[in-house]
Order: sequence, then structure tokens, then C-alpha cells
Amino acid sequence: MRVVSGNANKNSRPTAGRISGARRRFRLWLAFVVVFTGWAAYTFFSQAGQISSNSRELSQKMNSKAKSEQDLKRLEFEIERLKDPEYITQMAMKKYGLYKQGEVPVHVPATEDENR
Repeated sequence: MRVVSGNANKNSRPTAGRISGARRRFRLWLAFVVVFTGWAAYTFFSQAGQISSNSRELSQKMNSKAKSEQDLKRLEFEIERLKDPEYITQMAMKKYGLYKQGEVPVHVPATEDENR
């Protein structure tokens, strides 16, 4: 046989004060979760937009860098060619019509295919 005291019976049953306190804590916790989730979503979408913008800018700058490097290589190649006396002679003949003494220039008339 078990004896139950009156106090144990009263403590085991939830009272209206305990239920309202639990509801209040649950609502407070729920409000905190909603606010935190909203902040996290705002931060996520804000940073996603910044990342997208930065990615486009990086892509444009990488393309610009590649073009600049290509131009640099082409100019370095041209500098090396300009150090060659034979190349300089060819350029003088082509662009400026300068020939060595005693040379007779031969001009080939342009054909119709080249004029098109």
C-alpha cells in the first residue's frame, strides 16, 4: 500500500501559473528563433549578392589582365625583332621605300583577288 501525501499530489498537477509561464517561455524562444532566422536569411541573401557582384568584377579583371599579358608578350616579341638588323632593313624597305645603294626595287602589280 502506498501512501500519498497531500503535498505530492498538489505538486504533481500543473497549475495555471506554471502553464502560462511555460507558454511565455515557449513564445519568447519562438520569437528569438524567428528573429535569428530572419537575420540569417537577410545576411545570406545580402552576401550572395555581393559575391555575385564581386565574381563578375573579378571575371572582367581577369579578362583584362589576360589581354594585357598578351599585349605585353606581343610587344616584347616586337622589341626582340627590332634588335635584329635584318628585320629593321625589311621594315625600312616595306614601310618607307628605302633600299640599299645599287638595289633595284621590284614592284608586283596587285591582282584582282588581292584587291577584294
